[in-house]
Amino acid sequence: MPVCTVPSPLGPLRVSSDGSAITGLAWGTTPDADITPDLTEAATQLTAYFDGRLEDFDLPLRIAGSDLQRAVCDEMRAIPFGETRTYGDLAKRLGVSAQAIGQGCGGNPIPILVPCHRVLGASGLGGYSGAGGIETKVWLLRHEGAAGLLI
Repeated sequence: MPVCTVPSPLGPLRVSSDGSAITGLAWGTTPDADITPDLTEAATQLTAYFDGRLEDFDLPLRIAGSDLQRAVCDEMRAIPFGETRTYGDLAKRLGVSAQAIGQGCGGNPIPILVPCHRVLGASGLGGYSGAGGIETKVWLLRHEGAAGLLI
């Protein structure tokens, strides 16, 4: 499987591809294998994002999962840089429960690129399934300037 490791302020990120689209992002390292153009571009865009030079990712993504999982990921991708939405906001848009949205956020196979960190609870941060949990979510929100609600 094509995979590469990208250094980040949050620790190394392991990005995987099916050869034509990004299929996963997880924390950790792995030996780089079969580097594809989409992985090279993902590494370039992630580096620019963490350096503060990029706000919108433009990468081919392939989300595994149910129709609902893909719909939740589409809604998260539509949240602009520096903005947030609540689980309830997304639930209303998709006609499902806030809990279903929370499960979709938790099942996001490509965090950061699909910005589940921009989805909050009605009265708090909600969760974050990436390494570092809530601390990582707070870091990402601060990085994007969406942390006014945290101060």
